[in-house]
Amino acid sequence: MDFKIRAATKEDCKEISRMIMELAVYEKMPDQVKISHEELECDGFCQHPFFECLIAEVPEEHKSKDGFTVVGYALYFYSYSTWKGRSVYLEDLYVMPEFRGNGIGKGLLSKVAEIGKKKHCVRLQLSVLNWNTPAQDFYAAKGAQDLTVNEGWHCIRFDGQDLDNLADEAPKD
Repeated sequence: MDFKIRAATKEDCKEISRMIMELAVYEKMPDQVKISHEELECDGFCQHPFFECLIAEVPEEHKSKDGFTVVGYALYFYSYSTWKGRSVYLEDLYVMPEFRGNGIGKGLLSKVAEIGKKKHCVRLQLSVLNWNTPAQDFYAAKGAQDLTVNEGWHCIRFDGQDLDNLADEAPKD
């Protein structure tokens, strides 16, 4: 199938927002999505963006059954390893179900890796739900290591009231 991958623009944020919700539904957590396309516009297309995003697009003649030509995205940002240096973190990689199996996911993943390498990143990291074996198999086939299995790392998060409580404990200036 013919498709192209390009950098997202501010005007793509409604499509990105739509696909974020589709991904959340697939991951069985649609109630967790609280971000709006306006917040995506502000956070991704400001003077100091918090993320970057790639879009997968098909020609009009291959549009989805619902009329979409934007059929996938990869949202990522940069982080830093005190052991290795520059890193890129892939927050989301999503391809609409009817377009899977056409190389779009591989194209998005490879493009994020290429961008990271050009910025001298030494690794690409991401998280996958433990039940999402299709995604785990996809990444493993490309050479990804499961750090939970291989090294015992666990992902830890503070949010909501726990984040507020932790911030309130910060030493005062």
